[in-house]
Amino acid sequence: MTRKLENKVAIVTGASKGIGAGIAKAYGAAGAKVVVNYAKDHVRAQKVVDHIVENGGEAIAIQADVSSPAEIDRLFADTIKAFNKVDVLVNNAGIYDIVMLEDITLDTLHSNINTNLIGTILGAKKAAEVMGPHGGAIINISSTVSLNPLPGTLVYAATKAAIDNVTKALAKELGPKDIRVNTISPGITETEGSHEQGFMGGDWEAQLVAQVPMGRIGQPEDIAKVAVFLASDDAGWVTGERIQVAGGQI
Repeated sequence: MTRKLENKVAIVTGASKGIGAGIAKAYGAAGAKVVVNYAKDHVRAQKVVDHIVENGGEAIAIQADVSSPAEIDRLFADTIKAFNKVDVLVNNAGIYDIVMLEDITLDTLHSNINTNLIGTILGAKKAAEVMGPHGGAIINISSTVSLNPLPGTLVYAATKAAIDNVTKALAKELGPKDIRVNTISPGITETEGSHEQGFMGGDWEAQLVAQVPMGRIGQPEDIAKVAVFLASDDAGWVTGERIQVAGGQI
């Protein structure tokens, strides 16, 4: 991969697995110094760091709960202590609960909103505070369900639809600071989570593939390539956009 992110420092939240890990690895390959944020799984986060380092990149793992203002402050402070600045923030950390209406509880609502939406806003707020005079890039991870929710995704889809609008608002608010804000909306992607939730294999996977015109399930690398573009100077005139990366899935 071309080193389009040389000399940039990037924080990727929720990067111990799945799409976040894919983005972190791609950023390392593109020359960025990468902070692999994780909430609980240090072992998986360290494996992502090791992969980046073994392939000639620089990376560290930092634990932080993105729904906590104090922990967000620490995440950024530790990043600046290690790498002196922050150029890119990927708000990837998220909770994906499949819950039908009759089973939704306050805990379901709070956990999804706190991580998916509040975490995104808190991260963007801190990034805007610490990014220097040359600006930077904030990339929010949404989902196809923000526009086309499926049964059982009510709460998750609501948080992702909110993120789409957070992106539009922040792009206008932070444009004068030369901070670009964009959204990536992945379709069904093969991750540890999609396997754990039973989407991969059998009838479920066949039904999902049937919805994708390009005829396959997405991979974290598919999402990561777009994330590299949006973090790079190639996207210097791109802000406020929602880019759906889903093989044509609606």
